[in-house]
Amino acid sequence: MTKIASILLIFLCSTLNGWAQTKFDFNASCFQAYQEIGKLKTKTGQLQIQKIQLQQPDNLIPVLLENYIDFYTLFFNEDPAEYTTLFPLFQERLNQVEKGNKSSPFYLYSQAVIRIQRATVQIKFGNFWDAGWDCRKAFFLLKENKKKFPQFSPNDLWFGALEAVIGTVPKGYKWLTSLFGMRGSIAQGMQKVRNFTNSNDPWAKQLFNESAFVYVYLLFYIENEKEAALAFINQKKLDLVNNHLHAFMAANLSLNNKEVEYCKNIITSRNKSDEYLQLPIWDFLMGYAKMFHLELPDAIHHFEQYTKKFKGKFYVKDVYQKISWCYYLQGNMQQANANKQLAIVKGATFSDADKKALKDAKEKSWPNTLLLKARLLNDGGYHIDALKQLAGKSLADFNKEEERLEFVYRIARIYDDLGRKEDAIKNYLNAIKLGENRREYYAARAALQIGQIYENKGEKALAIQYYQKCMSMEDHEYKDSLDQKAKSGIARCSGN
Repeated sequence: MTKIASILLIFLCSTLNGWAQTKFDFNASCFQAYQEIGKLKTKTGQLQIQKIQLQQPDNLIPVLLENYIDFYTLFFNEDPAEYTTLFPLFQERLNQVEKGNKSSPFYLYSQAVIRIQRATVQIKFGNFWDAGWDCRKAFFLLKENKKKFPQFSPNDLWFGALEAVIGTVPKGYKWLTSLFGMRGSIAQGMQKVRNFTNSNDPWAKQLFNESAFVYVYLLFYIENEKEAALAFINQKKLDLVNNHLHAFMAANLSLNNKEVEYCKNIITSRNKSDEYLQLPIWDFLMGYAKMFHLELPDAIHHFEQYTKKFKGKFYVKDVYQKISWCYYLQGNMQQANANKQLAIVKGATFSDADKKALKDAKEKSWPNTLLLKARLLNDGGYHIDALKQLAGKSLADFNKEEERLEFVYRIARIYDDLGRKEDAIKNYLNAIKLGENRREYYAARAALQIGQIYENKGEKALAIQYYQKCMSMEDHEYKDSLDQKAKSGIARCSGN
């Protein structure tokens, strides 16, 4: 071979090697790493990715998988130091995959997923505007990918999820989705996610653990099918011991569905190996579970562990408020007041719960102990015990107007949870009458609950009437989240 021929051969090989950098190969090794990361076994996943990158330097799928690790780390732990180090890598990975093979369905899909993950992290750190733009870009990337590769089913998972969530945006934020040019439909979005999650399509099977997580949350919060969401977890036999992502989901949703004992069991039964991402959220959930059963010293212990380990700002004010309640119910006013002050100075007000905690902490008064115990027990699913707290009481037993309102509302919630729907509606209506012009959330929540009762009975016109009633009330606590729930209810009832 001549010298010129040798040079040409070397040039050709190097050129081909450059072209090979464009490959998106979601092969068996990548799938194994993806599975480990999806269980939150991030250390194991990272080691597997490093091995793949050595063996397959031309494969861009490990770039996407690395982003999953950083996403889960930042999403759950919200550590500002980790944010400073890891967040810039999202853009670096976007730059990498944008140089990939444009003829692959993973070219646009990978960009969309990275942007969705980055948007979610941005929300956690209070950068809502930047998060909106990333969501917009992801939405249109997926829309384009669906046109280019209509048979590539993973498009439907995230496009459907975005479509459903956008469909619930409260009217106060509607200008934002209009500005970003995004239109949503709860019914259409949910159908896409549902079809993908239950599909026999090879990609649907491969991405099932991720789609199950997305689908169950949407089912619980967007469609308000709480029992169906938790039933799905059991029917599909999701691993709640060795898959920490699914364990977190099940514990979180069972707690929000007032199934405290089930929540406790999930937390205590999970695999405690240190190869999993270490999450302060377990103490957060257990703190609530203990508090809802009035196991106050244990609740304080877990809440305080959470405040020591957690570096972020979401629900920090809320947790300090709950610690102050626990001390207050034990009669330790020194610690109760100290934690009340911490609720003022610590954390942020990104969530409705933190806004409410800050408002309460600034007030000099404390909750009525009887009503507070009834509330905690009711929120934990101990409805009979909650009702016993209020047995023999009437409006005349409460001097303050806000306490009379809370009493009527709490009685309604307990009856609602016990299946006494007519008694619940009667008391919810009284709560609306007493509180629709007040700043407490009870009246708006009462209207929402009546809407849900009528929706479950199939009386959709009446349901819509009360969902609209909920949304019509202004300037109250939890306004954004209650409006979103009401809007979801209207969309379900009208088939949108």
